[in-house]
Amino acid sequence: MFDSGVGGLSVLAELRKALPAAPIIYAADNAGLPYGTKSEAEIAARVAGLLGRMTERFRPRLACIACNTASTIALGMARDVLHVPIVGTVPAIKPAAGLTQTGVIGLLGTAATIRQAYVDNLEAEFARGKRLIRHAAPGLVEAAEARLRGLPVPASVFEEAAAGLRAQADGERIDTVVLACTHFPLVQDELARAFGPGVRFVDGATGIARRIASLTQGQAYARAIPDYAVFTGGPLDSTLLPSLARYGIERAEVF
Repeated sequence: MFDSGVGGLSVLAELRKALPAAPIIYAADNAGLPYGTKSEAEIAARVAGLLGRMTERFRPRLACIACNTASTIALGMARDVLHVPIVGTVPAIKPAAGLTQTGVIGLLGTAATIRQAYVDNLEAEFARGKRLIRHAAPGLVEAAEARLRGLPVPASVFEEAAAGLRAQADGERIDTVVLACTHFPLVQDELARAFGPGVRFVDGATGIARRIASLTQGQAYARAIPDYAVFTGGPLDSTLLPSLARYGIERAEVF
């Protein structure tokens, strides 16, 4: 399971429910964090290159890109060059369109994600007749990373993200918010307080877990060693270890 940082843990939590016996290697490209400020070319080259080296070393039966930014940009390239099934992460616009009562949906993501034609296509296909309002909230990535390290995060970070959607035309009518970055569900409670009552949040983690379960249906699992994490940047941050343990990751090393 690959992400730029700890955001993919929100997907891992759902995968644990679907496939509790599946052995997991969690891969965090913390040396490349954040992805949202990088160019498409940088992200595509970095993700495809890292996944290539990681699949050669670890020989997984499946790889999951648990990152919206990486998936919307590099998923096609990765599938072209790697000989392993790859499950990506895309903004949950389809389920959000089915949930909204007002017809106005907010989408929070990184700057790189919200500008992608991939998102335009999802909107055109699944949210026709609805209004989708997008806002880049890179501060939420930093907030999620800090929270998992036990560091305080000011409420203003979440209030600014909510205000970025609410301040746009029809923003006051938003009743459903797509969390289009896997980091963001890690701070969903704080976002809920910032938006106030009457707003539902949607992300793609449950759908990803179902897809992985479908692709591996009937396969046998045997966890020979405890699940662990690899990080691309060192030295390892020991403040993350207690949070990783809550997600079933018992040790970490530098890739």
